[in-house]
Amino acid sequence: MKISTKSQYGLRAMAYLANVYEKEKICSLKVISEKEGISFDYLEKIISKLKKADLVKSKKGVLGGYFLARPPNKITIGEIIKTLEGTMAPVFCVAMEKEKKYTCPRFEKCLTKNVWKKIQEVLNSTLNSISLADLI
Repeated sequence: MKISTKSQYGLRAMAYLANVYEKEKICSLKVISEKEGISFDYLEKIISKLKKADLVKSKKGVLGGYFLARPPNKITIGEIIKTLEGTMAPVFCVAMEKEKKYTCPRFEKCLTKNVWKKIQEVLNSTLNSISLADLI
């Protein structure tokens, strides 16, 4: 399993916002882009997804920018990655099983499905146990 740059950059941007949460609170995308070395256009797309998921909010105007929708200790890494990646399943059949969109014809007799399910459970549990506050 590989985490995309979208999630890597999204997590870095969220960690940056968490780090300034108590001080400035609001930060422009330009500043985050420059400080984190992330393309402004790419960051804009990432932040848009995070905003739709209500993980960040924005304020318009000259002194506007983005800020965390909740305190850093109330936002988990799991929420961020799930927003940007979708499912965190290691294989397609396990991902689609939960969404009831796909049933593997071998699913009932598959000897390996429990391994993939266990990996998914451990990964989700770990990501959901770490908050942005833990990073800073």
